[in-house]
This record gives sequence, structure tokens and C-alpha cells, in this order.
Amino acid sequence: MTHIINCTPHDVNIINEAGAVITFPKSGVVPRLKQETQIVGNLNGIPVTETVFGETQELPAPVEGVFLIVSRLVMSANQNRQDLLVPNDVVRDESGNIIGCRSFARN
Repeated sequence: MTHIINCTPHDVNIINEAGAVITFPKSGVVPRLKQETQIVGNLNGIPVTETVFGETQELPAPVEGVFLIVSRLVMSANQNRQDLLVPNDVVRDESGNIIGCRSFARN
């Protein structure tokens, strides 16, 4: 059986065609990329910076039959992983707030 673990800092809602909601609660594990911000210039006295991303931190090792919901940045930085999913095809309410998604995307 396939198991999906939500490794984002918020619950993820999948909304199917009938409008039913499947919620994947946050697990408390949130992989992130190490990052460093560098000043690369100055524009009229305002610093211009560049963020350099490094290795992924706190990403669980792959386990057969287990998929992880992560941020798109984490998934993109780990192209060799086929077990990473990101929310895709977002659904918004009348105010434009994201309330869920219709699918997952993967590498």
C-alpha cells in the first residue's frame, strides 16, 4: 500500500472532481534547502541580493511505497528522487486564497 507523508508546514487539501476534500495533515518534518544571501550590488542606495541554495536539510531517506509532499524548491533540488510530490493545479476561493489542489506533480 502506498503511504503519503506531508512534509510541508501546512495541511495539504486535495479536492476531487466531486468537490470532496482529502486532507494530508502536516507531519512536523519540513525539509528545507540551506541558503545564503549575498549582496551583489547596489541600486540607488538599496542593496541588491542574490540567494544561493545549498544542500537539502531534514529530507527523510526514500522508503519503498512512501511518497513525501514537499515544496517545489526541495523537489527541484532533488531531481534524482522519484518519491517527492508537490501540490499542483491549485484551487482558490472567491477571494483568491488557495484552499487546496486537484493533483500532485513529481520529478
